[in-house]
Amino acid sequence: MSRLRNRGFTLVEVLVALMIVAIGLAALMTAVSSTARTSGYLRDKTLAQWIALNRLTEVRLTVNKLGPSADTGELEFANRTWHYDTRYFDTSITDMKRVVVRVWLGKADTKSSPVAESYSFMGASVATPGSSNVDWTAGTTAAPAAPCTPTTGGTQVAGATGVPCTPSTTPAVIPNTPAPGTIIPPGTVQPQ
Repeated sequence: MSRLRNRGFTLVEVLVALMIVAIGLAALMTAVSSTARTSGYLRDKTLAQWIALNRLTEVRLTVNKLGPSADTGELEFANRTWHYDTRYFDTSITDMKRVVVRVWLGKADTKSSPVAESYSFMGASVATPGSSNVDWTAGTTAAPAAPCTPTTGGTQVAGATGVPCTPSTTPAVIPNTPAPGTIIPPGTVQPQ
């Protein structure tokens, strides 16, 4: 009578399998915690950038009330405490200042690198907010230039209207090309 042996896992095989699972779970936990840490950093960076841009807007809107060369403040934003430092620097243009706003997470006594930093300019050489005369739906307020008329050898081309072109505004003519607006049938080979 032959003895039947139960086939199963040995203790060594079970320990090796557990080690492989443990190493895989450790790598997975490292990746998950890194993703969570990065997500938190990006959230803080975004909020700090919003605070800095809000502060720059406040400074630009209160341009006539410009006080000392620096001011600091603390505020509550997104259920967290933040503090900022606004500094004003002279530029090479006498009536223009460069404004730098740096924002930190935490109270004013917190020492660390700023989470966000934004720059702007203000002064008499910079227009006040909202004073642009540009019609953004049309693109510009500049008057269109008068159309010029190409000339050949100093004489105006027959049938052309407008002012004579100067050398810098003369339309380029490429040999063997159809006139603008000409419809070219598909499959037609253009001479080079």
